[in-house]
Amino acid sequence: QLVDHLRQTQMPLTVCPLSNLKLCVVDDLKNHPLPQMLQQGLKPLVNSDDPAYFGGYLMDNFVGIIENLALSPADLLQLVRNSLDAAWLSEARRKTLLSELDQWVDRYPTGV
Repeated sequence: QLVDHLRQTQMPLTVCPLSNLKLCVVDDLKNHPLPQMLQQGLKPLVNSDDPAYFGGYLMDNFVGIIENLALSPADLLQLVRNSLDAAWLSEARRKTLLSELDQWVDRYPTGV
């Protein structure tokens, strides 16, 4: 029921892969549930959690999932879109950033 509710409401779900690894939520980054969350239609977004302690800023978390999970370029773009959708921004700024992302994708379709 909870997963259905999260999917229906598209509630953003903060995911901190390196923190999850350090806290033993997952035993190996290769076993992180992020791909399944995307497949289930949930709205995960990648974040960092106390980078000095958990060993990584935002880009380090992205590198970790890119190196360890079988995510497609479309999956990675969806994670970025999810972050922009969930960010505390004005709607005007959100639309601008999403438009810039779309322009980047149009320019570099295989550049992810």
